[in-house]
Amino acid sequence: YFEASCDTPPEPEIITFDTPFAGKFGLFICFDILFHDPTVLLVQRGVRQLIFPTAWMNQLPLLDSIQFQQAFSLGANVTLLAVNIRNDRLIMTGSGIYTPFSATYHHARKGDPEEGRLLVARVPVLEPLEVKQSAAKEVEAGGGESTISVATDSGYCYQDSCDDPPPPSYPTFISSMMYDTFTFVLLNETQGDIKVCNGTFCCRLQYRWLLQDHKELYAFSAFAGTHTVNGRYALQVCAVVRCAGLDRSSCGQEVEEAESKMDFLLEGNFDTKYVYPSILTSRMFLEQPESLEKAADMRVTMKHSNTKGGLVTACLYGRMYHLDNE
Repeated sequence: YFEASCDTPPEPEIITFDTPFAGKFGLFICFDILFHDPTVLLVQRGVRQLIFPTAWMNQLPLLDSIQFQQAFSLGANVTLLAVNIRNDRLIMTGSGIYTPFSATYHHARKGDPEEGRLLVARVPVLEPLEVKQSAAKEVEAGGGESTISVATDSGYCYQDSCDDPPPPSYPTFISSMMYDTFTFVLLNETQGDIKVCNGTFCCRLQYRWLLQDHKELYAFSAFAGTHTVNGRYALQVCAVVRCAGLDRSSCGQEVEEAESKMDFLLEGNFDTKYVYPSILTSRMFLEQPESLEKAADMRVTMKHSNTKGGLVTACLYGRMYHLDNE
């Protein structure tokens, strides 16, 4: 963060240490979590336990601290021990212990006592992955280590039939979210099957409202391009967000609370295998996706039902590391 202001080494240090109780741990800090080096290098070298001290400025609707902490754990298939500084003035709060199938976290809100919180969780020791291990060896939650499974067929059906025609086109509009220009579609029906594209990158949403508060507006969005504010990095993003008001111009603004709940399947045709999923609900609570699938063609599908809290954001956050310097 603000790297141009710092003296930087020719090569990033890859920091690891061995323990008698859980094998090798890796260490990276703060803004590193959004970049390939050294974070992804650690994972590529088989490190499954990662420690992450940070001074993270929360930014809704896509990059709240606990939201992306869990997203990275799920997307990278690792355990992440994340400790964030507490500074309400700078909107820094939110720490946790995350595995690919569990999350123990604390996210203070405005007005909460400004004091530390000790988090304790019993977590499994994840075995080191071979550097070139086939992703097909990963298995679904409940059957092994990972919540990620790799589909042999890229098709995925949420409704009763795989023979349904492609989703119809809906009116789109452009709005800024996280300083990026997203293409949006409003979710005005009680259920739907929607496709939205930003350039050649397309996302699909199949949804059904369980509880729809008509005082709340929701939109489905897609973005593909290079983020250039407070850092430069290439993205492909599919996201469902609650808008801040009832006007579509408010879609993409920060929202912390919601009442509406939906069953959904969110899918993107990504050009990267580095995709980080998150489900953030009202008052900064996380929910674990019911299922998450990565196909051989890099199509990623996240399915979730019986949402416990009002939906704030459901997101597939793809990082195009190879395009960062272009």
